Amino acid sequence: MGSVLAASAPSPPAPGPGGAGLVSVPPGFTMPSVSPVSVPASSSSGPQETEPSLSNPGGFEECHRKCKEVFPMQMEGVRLTVNKGLSNHFQVNHTVLLSTLGDSSYRFGATYVGTKQTGPAEAFPVMVGDMDNTGSLNAQIIHQITDRVRSKFAFQTQQQKFVNWQGDAEFKGEDFTAAVTFGNPDVLVGSGIVIAHYLQSVTPSLALGGELVYHRRPGEEGTVMSLAGRYTGSNFIATLTLGGAGAHGSYYHKANDQLQVGVEFEASTRMQDTSVSFGYQLDVPKADLVFKGCSIPLQSYLKHLCHSKECCLIFQ
Repeated sequence: MGSVLAASAPSPPAPGPGGAGLVSVPPGFTMPSVSPVSVPASSSSGPQETEPSLSNPGGFEECHRKCKEVFPMQMEGVRLTVNKGLSNHFQVNHTVLLSTLGDSSYRFGATYVGTKQTGPAEAFPVMVGDMDNTGSLNAQIIHQITDRVRSKFAFQTQQQKFVNWQGDAEFKGEDFTAAVTFGNPDVLVGSGIVIAHYLQSVTPSLALGGELVYHRRPGEEGTVMSLAGRYTGSNFIATLTLGGAGAHGSYYHKANDQLQVGVEFEASTRMQDTSVSFGYQLDVPKADLVFKGCSIPLQSYLKHLCHSKECCLIFQ
């Protein structure tokens, strides 16, 4: 019981960042990872420091990202994606999904990377979007306002009608990251979601932080708080998130240059359900291939039988 993905190793993407939010990156896009803003260490004429200085821990929402990257994308049916780079700043892709349980679909996507170079592998602004054959649109705009402040705007439509939209701002300090997100705000109705994140480097290996989610709509209002800790070793990353909604733990281990494994544990207090998943990624550089696979709990297998197998072809 599990899923396996085999695809050709993607070619080096165009410079630019990627991010997560209410709108996920459309299938087929090769969004590069966003590296933390580098802060030069203060110069000193005295003897060299014996203790290493603290670095920026990255964003709170990236705590479990390294482990999640090992797992293949869960899907049913067959997906064919063709990516085409038209220039150093513009890329398009075509995605065809064939399904036996749902409706088959076609999606056209585009990625634009601006000319404002902020690093050897980063340029802004970045605009990503895709539209399916029914007219539904997912889009994101990411821009580096200053050396420490980054903003993102994302929205989603369902057949020409707005469904979700969000805006967020992220501030990166020397040893911490703070962010605030506004989702679907409506001043007239008095509804919306506000999410605040904070992640602090305590030691070179340990980072601690928290998340506060406030949601409001007519007749309903609530707050959910979560605490997170991440420990980074020489070849592994262990992360744990605890909150009122449940617990989420992940462990990522890099065995060697070819093999990476990950384990995820999730427990939901609202659904009264727990699950454990195991994933792996095997790189074969000489064959230019990347294999990904994962095992899913028996409970999830019985509920979502169509997700037990995955077939994916990617042409760059």
